[in-house]
Amino acid sequence: MVLIVIGSLVVLCLLVAVGFVFKFKSETKKMQPTETWNIVDNIYAIKNDFVNMYLIKDSSQYIAIDAGKDLEIVSAELKKLNIDAEKIVAVLLTHTDGDHVAALPLFKNAKIYLSKQEELMLTGEKQKIPFISNKMSRKDYILLEDKQTIYIGNVKIFGILTEGHTSGCMCYQVNEKYLFTGDMLSLNNGKLGTSVKFFDLDHTTSNKSISKITKLPNVEYIFTSHFGYTNDYKNAVKDWKE
Repeated sequence: MVLIVIGSLVVLCLLVAVGFVFKFKSETKKMQPTETWNIVDNIYAIKNDFVNMYLIKDSSQYIAIDAGKDLEIVSAELKKLNIDAEKIVAVLLTHTDGDHVAALPLFKNAKIYLSKQEELMLTGEKQKIPFISNKMSRKDYILLEDKQTIYIGNVKIFGILTEGHTSGCMCYQVNEKYLFTGDMLSLNNGKLGTSVKFFDLDHTTSNKSISKITKLPNVEYIFTSHFGYTNDYKNAVKDWKE
């Protein structure tokens, strides 16, 4: 009887694992990150499989938005752009899922920033999968409050808490003009769409959070982690409804 129960549990676990892998591949296949290149002005995209991280150039130094899925790929893409990882002085994490933090060890001279609420994903107080917490190679991070403004060099950064995908997802409005949204929304034909429900901690909350970024003055560009970018903010947000 015991062997039957154990065998049944093993089979159930295998079915769940296979289902998860199938769904994961299915959802990531739909994602459309932009290629590695200098998008506009001082903004660079780095493609890392199905995810983008971004760089903001400030004089001779850089600020990163997230840190990619694979350290080796990020390193190779930086070389394509002729950018030295040691010149990255800050990493602003939209959240701490594994495909956003992998290359942190590359950025030895960078300070790491994330929202105060996102720390719950690292301590295990919030988990997407039971008993599995998010992990980062760096513990010396700086916590940001909702609607906090910081300055790094000549760059002005305004953090907006947009919880839902994780406990503390944060969007960053940079120099008024550029909005980096991480995983909290998608772009479909230039219009705002929802986040990917399969990957969300709380999909309903995530949808409500999108409304927080639809009435921001001066924004022109929206940059997502998995669905590219748009240079027409007004058109992207005008039809959004929760």
